[in-house]
Amino acid sequence: MASDKDNRGTGDLPMIGSPAQRALLAHGYTQLDQLTGVSEAEIARWHGVGPKALGLLREALVARGLAFAAGPADEKAGQ
Repeated sequence: MASDKDNRGTGDLPMIGSPAQRALLAHGYTQLDQLTGVSEAEIARWHGVGPKALGLLREALVARGLAFAAGPADEKAGQ
């Protein structure tokens, strides 16, 4: 079972691996709704954020009716 210490400083973000949590914090993200302002592709480039963390973040966003911001690749796909 995870302790409160494991999620300290990450607001309402889902429980993801420590490297991914540190990456989000280092970029100033502590709340799930803040992630709507950044693309999934951008977050994927951050050291410590892998496919599993991205999937958990995506699922948490979808559960709230939110999504990552559209990135250049997303915009081209819609054209």
